[in-house]
Amino acid sequence: MKKMSPEQFTEKLKTVCGDNLQAVVLYGSAAAGDYAAKGSDYNLLVVLNDLSPAVLRNLAKPVAVWERAGNPPPLMFTRKRLADAADVFPVELLDMRDARRVLSGEDVIAAIEPGMANLRLQVERELRSAVIQLCRSYLSVSGNPRRLTALLTGSLSGVLTLFRAALRLYENPVPAEKFQALEKLTGHVPVKLESFRRIQALKAGTLKIKNVDAGRLFEEYLASIEAVVDAVDRI
Repeated sequence: MKKMSPEQFTEKLKTVCGDNLQAVVLYGSAAAGDYAAKGSDYNLLVVLNDLSPAVLRNLAKPVAVWERAGNPPPLMFTRKRLADAADVFPVELLDMRDARRVLSGEDVIAAIEPGMANLRLQVERELRSAVIQLCRSYLSVSGNPRRLTALLTGSLSGVLTLFRAALRLYENPVPAEKFQALEKLTGHVPVKLESFRRIQALKAGTLKIKNVDAGRLFEEYLASIEAVVDAVDRI
């Protein structure tokens, strides 16, 4: 199906929601200048006055069209729910604050101030969860280089997002581009930068699986994540 731009989707939302629509915000790689057409998503935050089941039913059709065009469903909040979420979603909200483009309505992110203590807890929890999931998945893919490579490339973006959040615990501001943030993080935590570059090259298709020791790459990747977990735990 033909790709749909965030701007086109926003126009559909305006038609369906009218005055109920408070804001549409593009965030993430597409807003940070880190967008890759093959492997990146358009991430949208939609803020409405009313988010009742009746409103959701009206939104179902345009959101379905947006998803069929290859995009993730938007995050949807009321303004109050968004403000109340600052203590439990500091990683996401800080990233939105750093890399966003308002497509419609107000800049609802600018005034949100998640606390650093909440950030540390979320980063540690989610990185520990990532380690658990990687170890579980490794049990079934360790003997298959192609599947192991898919595990590495599939988890990379989420891990880099958490590493960028971890960098905030050491310094601010942080770079918008994930690999620039990773390079800065290596000044605080012993992360094997080259391993992450190789995984990114595999993801981009510029490095072939046959030219990589996927097992060794997984070991280095996991060790780096565990190093960041330990460092965050000590803060």
